[in-house]
Amino acid sequence: MNDFLHKLPQFIGNHLALAALFAILLVAIIVLEFMRLLRKYKELTPAGLTLLINRESPLLIDLSAYADFEKAHVPGARHVAMSQFDPEQKDLAKAKELPVVLMDKDGRSTDKAAQRLIKAGFGKVYTLGGGVLAWQQAQLPVAKGNK
Repeated sequence: MNDFLHKLPQFIGNHLALAALFAILLVAIIVLEFMRLLRKYKELTPAGLTLLINRESPLLIDLSAYADFEKAHVPGARHVAMSQFDPEQKDLAKAKELPVVLMDKDGRSTDKAAQRLIKAGFGKVYTLGGGVLAWQQAQLPVAKGNK
């Protein structure tokens, strides 16, 4: 270990670009993890969503394209088009006390919707990490069609 620490400054001096890239990546990872810890909603795994469904009966909202929703969705999920997603909508506003789980096909576009729910006063907001694809990869049951 002492030999490693002795040669480290020489390595950094000889490979300045690699050392700078390492430092940039390390800072980026730290910042992203810090931001993830500070956000007010949580990301669930398929197993975590299963536990939540069994314990608290959350409102499941699928923001996928309608064609993707018809192909496969988590049983009990309601489809809401992202363009029509409004946390102040009368039906949704009634569910402020319930846990709300947002999902889409691949888990990439639920962050903004989750932030809008938090801003509208929803207390328990979750997203499904990896979306419905992760749910399917975990070999959990899916529903098809529009119900």
